[in-house]
Amino acid sequence: MEKKAVLTDLAPKPIGPYSQAISAGPWVFCSGQIALDPKTGDLRATDLEGQARQVLENLKAVVAASGATLEQVVKTTIFLKSMGDFPKVNEIYGKYFNGVPPARSTVEVSRLPKDVLVEIEAIVFKG
Repeated sequence: MEKKAVLTDLAPKPIGPYSQAISAGPWVFCSGQIALDPKTGDLRATDLEGQARQVLENLKAVVAASGATLEQVVKTTIFLKSMGDFPKVNEIYGKYFNGVPPARSTVEVSRLPKDVLVEIEAIVFKG
């Protein structure tokens, strides 16, 4: 099975030695996305709702670059600075996943890159 990197200018460029996503056969493993502006690399929003929307737009762009859609996402992991933010993130998240939503884990973490409030990673099945 060949492994290849997925890269799009419509999502932030990686800020370290990793790929936006890796495609391996029918599977796509998307790195965690944070609320960076794809054009500038700067934090797009400081509020939770703005960050959650930007994270999901970035994730959507990476998934699209792999040749898939959000409807093909089978698993996500949400990392939150505070579990108290879960209801707001959950509401925004629900607007991005129509039909059968993916399996999901949500965890509270002590710190995220660039001190953002939310990060989301995904696994896609294109088979």
